Amino acid sequence: MKQSLDIRLGQHLTITPQLQQAIRLLQLSSAELQLEIQEALESNPLLEERELGEGDGKTDGEGNGTDTPTTEITETRTESDDDLTPADVTMERGTIEDSSGDGDWAEVFDSPKASTTRSDDDAPDIDGRNSPQQTLRDHLLWQMHMTPFSVDDKPIAQALIDAINEEGYLSCSIEDVQQALLKTDMRAEADEIEAVLHQIQNYDPVGVGARDLGECLRLQLKGLDPKLCPDVVCARALATTENLALLATRDYVALRRALKTTPELLQRAIQMIQRLNPRPGSTVQSAPANYVIPDVIVKKFKGVWRAELNSEIAPRLRINNQYERMIHRGDASVQNRYLQDQLQQARWFIKSINSRNDTLLKVARTIVDRQRAFFDHGPEAMKPLVLHDVAEAVDMHESTVSRVTTNKYMLTPRGVFELKYFFSSHVATADGGTCSSVAIRSLIKKLVESEISTKPISDSKIADILAQQGIHVARRTVAKYRESMNIPPSNQRKSLV
Repeated sequence: MKQSLDIRLGQHLTITPQLQQAIRLLQLSSAELQLEIQEALESNPLLEERELGEGDGKTDGEGNGTDTPTTEITETRTESDDDLTPADVTMERGTIEDSSGDGDWAEVFDSPKASTTRSDDDAPDIDGRNSPQQTLRDHLLWQMHMTPFSVDDKPIAQALIDAINEEGYLSCSIEDVQQALLKTDMRAEADEIEAVLHQIQNYDPVGVGARDLGECLRLQLKGLDPKLCPDVVCARALATTENLALLATRDYVALRRALKTTPELLQRAIQMIQRLNPRPGSTVQSAPANYVIPDVIVKKFKGVWRAELNSEIAPRLRINNQYERMIHRGDASVQNRYLQDQLQQARWFIKSINSRNDTLLKVARTIVDRQRAFFDHGPEAMKPLVLHDVAEAVDMHESTVSRVTTNKYMLTPRGVFELKYFFSSHVATADGGTCSSVAIRSLIKKLVESEISTKPISDSKIADILAQQGIHVARRTVAKYRESMNIPPSNQRKSLV
């Protein structure tokens, strides 16, 4: 095979590092963006954050800040310092030494001036914020050590606590606990394990250590006084495995026959059961709350809805002018090349941040302009909107609109919504128009909320009501929308009175 050289001309697309950085910043949420900015500030000495009290800091085309440099070395001497003589300084030092040496320590440190104005209650709870999260097992073991168990009962209690799952239920039988204790060369009778289990069932949270749902509910009802709460007797009778199965199927006739009670008393007992916690362990080990920071704020100004970026999270970055002046042209030293590279990266970063903010603001304003009826009248007036419509309006690709609307939130007078919330498919109406799926969900929710509890409306009936309003949807579509809103079917929404 003969080797040869030839020249070919072709074109190909290459994603530059600047474009990769802009795309990555575009899809970050507000919290993730703050972390990214903090990392950039810590790693790049030429990048700094402008203080709130300073000017807007206009930037040039490359992202250079035109603010005055903030890093300045100044002397803090005053006129009074210049007028002091060495004798005055000596006299002042002597006064300080005399007052600190001869004065009463109690008067100095116990005086109101010496006391701090910040109380312990106002101090941040650093230990509580940084300490590991307490589990249900730790909470139960702490109570076990406070209980005067005997030497033989303490290992049994620890084995039972180890067998309690995160929801607070005993996940194994008494025989399984016996077998586990035998592996540790300890023999225990079933009645001994049962007695220790009853002791653990008195622990906090109420209902922990139950073997099934009925026992968990009965443990929570155990502390209620029948004299103060007459319905508790019927509720305890209702909290059995057989009766709870009838309650799950809404067989109220069989429940009244089994309990031999009136519909009113049965309804009050059911309401008492519904107020109990079927998962008592979840109250101890709750998941940390996730806070949403809105990226866009929508307000009505002179009758017009306007969207603006959240000024509290909008980054205020600029180039440090002092370091920038240290860069010399034509200098090939290592330090100068390092400053040049950091300057270029800082410019790229500021330009990417500005591009992200501009894109986010364009998309948000387009959404607000298309969904004015939603802000005026609520979800029932939501208009059909897809990514292609917004992409055409802002002259961008659909993938860019999808990135900028992911994990971005908008604060409105009607609540906080993700930008994806305003995009919905459409359903054809009888007059040839379209209706948004969000509006249909809102109508279904209103119909369910206004129904009679003893005669809930079915999915077919909801479809017929929507058809009378000119919205033709199938029963399966109604069921899909209802399930997406966590609304149970009609047979589970039925009540006794």
